[in-house]
Amino acid sequence: MKIIALFPGTFDPITNGHADLIRRAARLFEQVVVAIAANPEKQPLFSLQERIDLARAVLADIEGVSVEGFDDLLIDCVRRHGARVILRGLRAVSDFEYEFQMAGMNKRLGPEIETAFLPASERDTFISASLVKEIATLGGDVSEFVALDVAHALSEKISKSVKG
Repeated sequence: MKIIALFPGTFDPITNGHADLIRRAARLFEQVVVAIAANPEKQPLFSLQERIDLARAVLADIEGVSVEGFDDLLIDCVRRHGARVILRGLRAVSDFEYEFQMAGMNKRLGPEIETAFLPASERDTFISASLVKEIATLGGDVSEFVALDVAHALSEKISKSVKG
C-alpha cells in the first residue's frame, strides 16, 4: 500500500529546517505532499502563490515530493490527497504541547489519519520562519538558514515594502 504523508504549514518562507524534514520524510514515505496553508490571519509576508513557488523551487530535486496550497480544513486537505499521515516537525519541547493538541483534534476529526512527528536536525532546531523574516527585515544575512532563491525573494520583498 502506498503511504502518502502530508506536511502542512504556512512556510512563510520555507527554511532549510523545513527542507531537511521534507528530505528525510521522502525517505520514509512513498509520497510527501507539502501543503501550504493560505492562513491569512497570520498575515504572511509572501502571498500563497509566492510561498508555493518558493517551496517548489527549493524542493524540486526531491523525488516523491509535491507542493500544493490549501485554504480549507487540514483534514479535508489530507483526505483530498489520499494521505494517511500528517507529518509535523518538532524543534523543541515547547513545540510539542501545541502539536500534541493539534494531533488530538485531527484524530477526532479524522480517526483514520495518523500524525507522525519528526524532530528537527540538531543544526536546525533554532531556525523558524519568523526569526528568518526578522533577521532579514533588520538587514541580517539569512543565507545560512534558507535557500539562495528564498534569501533573494526575502531581500526583494523587504526592499519593496520599505520603498512602498
